[in-house]
Amino acid sequence: MKLDSSISAVITGGASGLGAATAKMLASHGVKVALFDLNAEKGEALAKELGGVFCNVNVTDDASVDAGFAKSRAAIGQERILINCAGTGNAIKTASRDKNTGEISHFPLDKFNLIIQINLVGTFRCIAKSAAGMMTLDPIDGERGAIVNTASVAAEDGQIGQAAYSASKGGVVGMTLPIARDLSREFIRVNTILPGIFNTPLLAAAPEPVKQALGAQVPHPARLGNPEEYASLATEMCRNAYFNGEDVRLDGAIRMAPR
Repeated sequence: MKLDSSISAVITGGASGLGAATAKMLASHGVKVALFDLNAEKGEALAKELGGVFCNVNVTDDASVDAGFAKSRAAIGQERILINCAGTGNAIKTASRDKNTGEISHFPLDKFNLIIQINLVGTFRCIAKSAAGMMTLDPIDGERGAIVNTASVAAEDGQIGQAAYSASKGGVVGMTLPIARDLSREFIRVNTILPGIFNTPLLAAAPEPVKQALGAQVPHPARLGNPEEYASLATEMCRNAYFNGEDVRLDGAIRMAPR
């Protein structure tokens, strides 16, 4: 897909981190961008900077996502690109024993379900609704659209306490190929990136020694990933017409230890 001002893109989780970096990179090619996020302050500021539109969207809510697509399409047109970066995580053992009291507790199921709803169901909700919109477009050079999802190396190397997070991201990986096959006859491509340890707002508050220790676990280069490196791969997945149905680790060759 040729990236220029004739192309519109929706980026979920677009107000910060991986999503913001991708929005900036796409906009640098002239692509019109819509940012779906809950952080209105950051989202509005970045949308203004990029000449795009901010949509206050909760990916777990059907009406919210519908309203976001309606607003973005009214402002910049039907998107041909969807980048799914909205997501979150938690760290709770499946069952554990209190070190002081010995009391046994299990993973609260509502907290497990929340991560699944945001990371997995939320991603699929946006894919389904965006793909339906893309299908109304005429193909350009044999393409109607491109979708890029964000999983995590935790989909394959889940650590202690990451049952919900790993399940949600493993689900994103697992649905990539079936969705790519579903949409193949409509000329819509679907790929997924599995980032390793990236320097995103999630780690922004961590002390510098902690960041350095995390980066040192990466074989090469021994540092945290930069959001721009994610954005570069996401952009290439959109540009390269033969990139389809793939799940690609972007992690400096790290394989996560149990903790």
